[in-house]
Amino acid sequence: MDAYAPLLEKTKVPQPSLQKFAVVSIFSKLRSPPGYLDSDSEPGREAISQCLQSRSPAVVDQAVRELCRFVSDSKLDLSRGLLELQSALEGTDEKFVGLFVKGIGFLVRLGFEKSHGSWRFASPENHPFVKVLLSRSEVQSDLVQQVLLFMAKSRGLGMDEVCAFLRPLLNFSVLRLPFSDSSSSLFARRLISSVASCCCSFPNEGIAILKLLIDCLKYLPHKTSDELRNSYYFIECTADAYVVVLRHAIETGLSVGKAQLLGVELSETVLALLACFHGRSGGSEAIYELLKRLFVVQKDLGLEFIPELSATLLSLSIALAQSELEHEQLSVVKLLIFLLRWKKENGYSVSLIQPALSEELILMCPVLNLMSSASKPVKAAVADLVSMVESCIVQLLKEPKTEVGMSWKFPHTSTLGTIIYRLLQHLWFQEKFSKSTLCYMDLVSVAETYNEEKKKLGPSDWVSQVRDYCLRVVDKRKSSLPLSQFEGVSLTEIAPLLSAAGAVLVIHQSLGNIAIDLLAAIGTMDPKQGVGLLLAVLFYINIFTRKDVNYQNILPQILTVLPSLAAHNVMVPFIIQTITPMLQKPGKQVLYATGTRLLYQTWAMNDRAFGSLQAAILPKGFAEFKSERITCISLAASIRDVCQKNPDRGVDLILSVSTCIESQDPTIQALGFQGLAHLCEADVVDFYTAWDVIAKDVLDYLVDPVLAQSLCFLLRWGAVDAELYLEASTNVLQILWVVAVTSHINHVEQWTKARASAFEALSQYEVPHLQNAIPDFKKDNTSLLFSETNHDVLRAMEGLEVKIIGHDHLTRRRLVKEKRVARSKIEKLLDVLPRAIFPSESKGNVGQLPGAALLLLSFTPKEVIKRGLVNVALDVHAKYENALAEIAGSLHLSRNTFVALLSLESWKSFMHRWMSANVSSLDAKAATIGVDRISKAANDILKSAMKLAEASLPRSAENIALAVGALCAVLPTSAHTVKSTASKFLLNWLFQHDHEHRQWSAAISLGLTSTGLHVTDHKQKYENINGLLEVLYASRSTLVKGACGVGLGFSCEDLLSRVDESDDKEKENYRMQELDLLSRIVRALLLMISPLSEASHDLMVGLSACLPLGNSGSRLDLSSKFLVEKSVEFGEDVWGVAGLVLGLGFSVGAIYKAGAYDAILKIKDLIISWIPHVDFSPLNSSFLGEELDKVLSVGSSLILPNILAFCLKVELMNHDQLDHLLHGYENLIVELLAVKKSGTFHQSLLAASCIGAGSLLACILKEGVHPVDGEYIQRLLDLFRKCYTNPHPSMINLGGMLGIVNAMGGAVGILVHDFSSQMRSAYDQDSSHLLGPLLSSPVCEANLTSLVQEMFLVAQNPNDLLIQQNAAWALSFLRNHLWSQESKNIEPTEQSDVDDSRRVSNSFPEDSLVLTLSMWLLNLNFSEAGRFTLVGNAAAALRCLSRAPRLPAVDWGIIIRRCMRYEAQVSQSVPSDSDFERVTLRVECLHFAISHANQFDQLLTFLDELSLLSRFRTLELNLQSCLLSHLAGLIQVFSGSRLLTLLDDVMDFFSSDSSYEACSLVQKRFLRVSCWKGVCECLDEASLDSLECISSIERCMEVLFILLPSSDSAEISDHGPSSSQEWIEAVRCLSKARRDWLSNFLQVPLVSVTEGDFRILKKIHAKSKLARTGSIPFIELGKLKSSLLNSKSDGVWNVLIEVVAALQHADGSVKRQWLVDAVEISCVSTHPSTALRFIGLVSGICCKYMPFLTIDTFTVLSDLPVTLAALLKEPNWEVVAESIASNLFVSLERVHSWVTSRYSLLSTQPIDESEKEIAPFLLRTMHCTCVCLKDFLPLENQLRLANLIFEH
Repeated sequence: MDAYAPLLEKTKVPQPSLQKFAVVSIFSKLRSPPGYLDSDSEPGREAISQCLQSRSPAVVDQAVRELCRFVSDSKLDLSRGLLELQSALEGTDEKFVGLFVKGIGFLVRLGFEKSHGSWRFASPENHPFVKVLLSRSEVQSDLVQQVLLFMAKSRGLGMDEVCAFLRPLLNFSVLRLPFSDSSSSLFARRLISSVASCCCSFPNEGIAILKLLIDCLKYLPHKTSDELRNSYYFIECTADAYVVVLRHAIETGLSVGKAQLLGVELSETVLALLACFHGRSGGSEAIYELLKRLFVVQKDLGLEFIPELSATLLSLSIALAQSELEHEQLSVVKLLIFLLRWKKENGYSVSLIQPALSEELILMCPVLNLMSSASKPVKAAVADLVSMVESCIVQLLKEPKTEVGMSWKFPHTSTLGTIIYRLLQHLWFQEKFSKSTLCYMDLVSVAETYNEEKKKLGPSDWVSQVRDYCLRVVDKRKSSLPLSQFEGVSLTEIAPLLSAAGAVLVIHQSLGNIAIDLLAAIGTMDPKQGVGLLLAVLFYINIFTRKDVNYQNILPQILTVLPSLAAHNVMVPFIIQTITPMLQKPGKQVLYATGTRLLYQTWAMNDRAFGSLQAAILPKGFAEFKSERITCISLAASIRDVCQKNPDRGVDLILSVSTCIESQDPTIQALGFQGLAHLCEADVVDFYTAWDVIAKDVLDYLVDPVLAQSLCFLLRWGAVDAELYLEASTNVLQILWVVAVTSHINHVEQWTKARASAFEALSQYEVPHLQNAIPDFKKDNTSLLFSETNHDVLRAMEGLEVKIIGHDHLTRRRLVKEKRVARSKIEKLLDVLPRAIFPSESKGNVGQLPGAALLLLSFTPKEVIKRGLVNVALDVHAKYENALAEIAGSLHLSRNTFVALLSLESWKSFMHRWMSANVSSLDAKAATIGVDRISKAANDILKSAMKLAEASLPRSAENIALAVGALCAVLPTSAHTVKSTASKFLLNWLFQHDHEHRQWSAAISLGLTSTGLHVTDHKQKYENINGLLEVLYASRSTLVKGACGVGLGFSCEDLLSRVDESDDKEKENYRMQELDLLSRIVRALLLMISPLSEASHDLMVGLSACLPLGNSGSRLDLSSKFLVEKSVEFGEDVWGVAGLVLGLGFSVGAIYKAGAYDAILKIKDLIISWIPHVDFSPLNSSFLGEELDKVLSVGSSLILPNILAFCLKVELMNHDQLDHLLHGYENLIVELLAVKKSGTFHQSLLAASCIGAGSLLACILKEGVHPVDGEYIQRLLDLFRKCYTNPHPSMINLGGMLGIVNAMGGAVGILVHDFSSQMRSAYDQDSSHLLGPLLSSPVCEANLTSLVQEMFLVAQNPNDLLIQQNAAWALSFLRNHLWSQESKNIEPTEQSDVDDSRRVSNSFPEDSLVLTLSMWLLNLNFSEAGRFTLVGNAAAALRCLSRAPRLPAVDWGIIIRRCMRYEAQVSQSVPSDSDFERVTLRVECLHFAISHANQFDQLLTFLDELSLLSRFRTLELNLQSCLLSHLAGLIQVFSGSRLLTLLDDVMDFFSSDSSYEACSLVQKRFLRVSCWKGVCECLDEASLDSLECISSIERCMEVLFILLPSSDSAEISDHGPSSSQEWIEAVRCLSKARRDWLSNFLQVPLVSVTEGDFRILKKIHAKSKLARTGSIPFIELGKLKSSLLNSKSDGVWNVLIEVVAALQHADGSVKRQWLVDAVEISCVSTHPSTALRFIGLVSGICCKYMPFLTIDTFTVLSDLPVTLAALLKEPNWEVVAESIASNLFVSLERVHSWVTSRYSLLSTQPIDESEKEIAPFLLRTMHCTCVCLKDFLPLENQLRLANLIFEH
């Protein structure tokens, strides 16, 4: 400091020149001092500071100059120089202010020049001019000058850069300075006006300056009146500057287009400001005039109307619609008129524009609304505008546009006008827009009616949705229900805009009618729109009546808007005044008729119009318009509608009603009947009093169907007092009955409705009244039901039939169940059979008749069990043990596989009684024994049997081995330990190759035992099967091989059928193992048989190719020479070979479960080819040849009925072949009986053919579908009789007897399928064909009785012991079968000596409708003529019986099978004009079976068979759907274990079944929807805590959920449900699941969300839908918020939509929190576009403009400035407005930094590279949104926002 002290002292001398010299010296010394004295040193800084702070003008002046020169010479940093000057400025005297400001200005220009125009500042406060402005108020004038000087001096560097540099100053001046301070306000005015004046000084750079000014306008404050005045001033300055720039551009011809586009931007900015000013100032008209001046200048300068001005037109249209002040409206109208005229004058007319919708159409409704103004100037201006709009509409109607205009990849930022215009374009050009475009109304509509199916998206849906929404608001107001804020306030606020949009759509070709309905709904909702809509109606009427417009067909519809406007009382006079001219007399009858209807509709809306309506529909009107039928019909219709709408008002018109009824015109009288019916329905008129008056006036109702239908509608109300007016009610019922039963050739459809109406009316009356009034009512009713061919009439009849059924049930006789008494001779004989053949109590002849003894005798004295005598009961076991030994030693199996099967079946009865005896004895000792009694009893028996077997002779041992198998067969599943022990015992015997008697009997029993092992005992089952296979290959005995074949066939029954508790992986492993076992079994059997089937070699090769491959994957090789060499060995034992064939036949069930359907058919053909005469090939028509195939005929004859029964049951074959097969058996038996030789093969084949023929006959008759000739049956029974009456060997005797027993349903020797019928069938006494079991046939009754008597005598005759044994054994089988049916509490099936229909009606009156329907179905013969029509009648009968409380005991299995079989056949040949396709008889069979399965085992069995996966996969689609949708019904009838199997089958079907995979996408969805419905009903049926199968149901839901489509788009599907319907059913089902399971199942790993895993997104989708329905709390959905919004939007877009749809139902606080969190997440998300899209979705669905918004990934962003700003200005959202705006600005700065840094990675919170493409659009949208939200930002953020610079 000492170095500069002398010089500083000199600055204080009084001479100015010396002072200046001293200052110069100081700065000279600073230029080249030593380092410690430079300008940065403390002495240097102090010297500069003292010079600048001097009080001497000369010193300060020279110091400022020297400092500027010092900086200019780079001796001092620019920032240091500015700092010194600014610091000095703050403390200097006022007179030096200008000096310092000029110095700062110089340095600023210097710095700007050195930086080449790129000088910028991080903060507005750091800007040197801003610092000057903030320093003191005296600087303002000088600062303005420096700004202008800066612009003048620096423009060489580019005016754009200059403006960018000055932007912080202008924004700061506009935003930060308090305008209440006059000096600050003056500065801002001077600054803006000065900058604007530069446009005059520098016209070439004017566009850049204008851009700066326009940007500043966006941030003008407008909260106070001073701020508003300044804003208007700034706008005027900018407008003046624009005019100058535009003129200069025109003169120079440069940048004209830019200048005009700048004018559009200026106008849009000003209009946006006016929207903010709305309601705060009266100066808006001046602004509109200013805007008009801008456009006038453009026009005067010769510029044309440009397309970009369309946005201005739209904004002005919205302003006009929302304005309520007349002076504003007039200003807007004048501006619009000018713009439209300019547009037209420049040739930019409708015909020349781009193919898009004209913007001026939106003006239609707002302009017409102004026509009601009382101001003449307004009316005059509006008249011109209306004329212009009208011309536009007319031209559009003449030349409708069908193409949509250009679209942008990234749309421009939206305004409210462009949003509405975009929507109209979307609706107008509906076919050109993307099908995926959604409207928010779609989400709201789905939310409001979520239980309904979501319709396809489309323009008409939007219009109808808005209409329905408005009407819901009206209904809520009427019912005083609470309204949401949107419904109560926002919807009314936007009603003018809705009217404007709806008015445009009125002229659309396809949307016109629904748009008119929308206008009517708006008029009802908002009375303020009434006058405007009234004028709009008149306006459209004027247009549509023009000759050059072909829209007259919409006139009646547009008139319907008028009544809706009468919702407010004030509008009623105007509406009536509008309608009254149409009621002038005379006039056109169409006008009068239309006016009358409009008057009615007006009254329906407002009762104040009733006086006018009543005057128009007085009775005299019918006389005045007698010759004008249309008018009279209109009057009558109005009268009818009044009676329906308000019966009290209808009573006032009773004379008019009477006049209608007295009319001779059928239509008018019909309307009169309908009106009177409504009055009777409301009980304001007594029906019978009125009927007495009008009965005489009823015209011939059988001539006109409409009259008949209306009369029936009236007569239904006579049911109330029918008892009091018997005579009149009888007349009424007879009229109804005549209409109901009368058929007509002409007007079939109308008469169908009349007849249906008659039946509906009849169903209202009590059944006794019907029976008394209508002769032979029951008979005629059922006859009509059975003969009616019209589907609709049958449907109508069902109500009446169900009522009759209910009446019969309520009035039934209460019968006491009596003890069953034998009624048939056959039953009586069988009843005494045990006493007849075993007369002694000691049962000494047990050894003589061993087979019968096994079936008939009990070795337990009754008193032992009854009295619980323990000591005596202990001897029971010993008695059975002795009987076992005795019978086993007496029963000769004779190395006969079939006899072994008979023995096995007989031993079952014996073992069942032994078990019962042992259990009873253990019950007597229950106090001392605590173990499981059944297992203990079974274990005792098994030990005894095994002990006896080991010590017995071969004959006894082989029988005891069979007895062990029978024991296992009768044991319950709980005794699995005993079965396992027995299996090991039999397996041990199986491998004793030196003991053939042990091997072959053990093989059969082992196979049967394997089927009863525990479901988890896989190892034992596999050991048994593998053992049988090993012995089959290794044994040299044909008998053993055959027995192994039978055992393997039995084992197949259990394969692929049972389900355990293993997990899915283990279950699939077990299935593959069992599939492999099945494949090995069938191939092994084929391998053994192939050497004996040379003629069928091709068939066998084809069969092998069809079999499912297991893990072994090997094919069968039939070409081995080794196999041919073994043929002789096989032929030695015919019954051994038969066992192999039986085993092959027993395997068809398992093959079917494996899905190898072709293999089953090939096995059938193979078996048939081995039977002489039965084979279809003429080369194999006799058994006399020496072909090897004949060896196989014995087993084939036995097993063929079994295979055919299975194929018929699963519908793998039709009935065409059955007659041939039956006759083939007959011819074979005849030929065998004629042969004299009697070798073993001959005997075996004859016996087998008799047994097989009887079984086949029983199989066909049990089906009840294929009729069999009675004469053939008689011949066949005679052949059977010859086998045992003529001298034949014992085997043939037995075969003949068993043939008779099997024909009667005994099913002897067939262990897989039972061909018996558990209930009776009815027969026609005169029928020559049988269609049901033999025992129910009166035709065969005498012959069957004779045959049984004959065998009964033989069984008593001891002269021939062998034939006696056979007869006793056969009759015992028959008795055992019939008595087993009785043990199930089902009546036996023998024929009595009374008609069967009487027997089944023991608890039903003969005339009972249920009985009549049942017997008709039972006797129904579809083969008769007219079978197509029977489908509908049968379906109707089943539907009626489904609702019957009980049914008679007929064979419902036959009925259902017959109906199922018939429809499957008739559908292939149905006529094209038939109603058949409307009838689903097979589906009705399912419904019926489910309804009554609890009562009848046949129906339960039917359902069980159909629901097995192997059978289910073969059903047609509608049956599969029916079963799936009725899972709840199956739950009620199935057992717990069966239900688990059912659900596992459902899961397997959907997850891995090939038949499901083969379905089309639509079919798959149809099945899934049905299953969702079924599972949902299951959850409804019972409490989840008590439902045993809940875990299986939940796993089923998991499988279905996996198959759900990823989104619920409502694509169009004419043949099935859409994916949205599938989601609806899925959500409905999931909402009923257990909460803990649902929470665990829908648990979402957060990492997977960001990765976009579609399975995870699907769970979020489901969570959203469940939250919408209230099934889960929103907090569960909120946990996924951050992860969801941090994901790539492409993957989660649909999920975001669903989340937003769910948020509609959340509380306001939840919605606000979601929006706040989303904005915060956008600040840190790697995918900010996702969060911003979600913000757009939430804002869109919550803001008041929601109905106009469309949803796609870009519009939700471009709409943000409108939607978010509108939302945050609502009262409920203002609480979070500041937080949202601030965080959104932070997010904007983050994106701005990323974009301006050329997408370089940010240090924190990086942004993903995938956002790069959308970033510029995103930045522009966010900036515009923040500008709209600037009022919620603090001033600092407003400044930073205003100073953000980016490329537009």
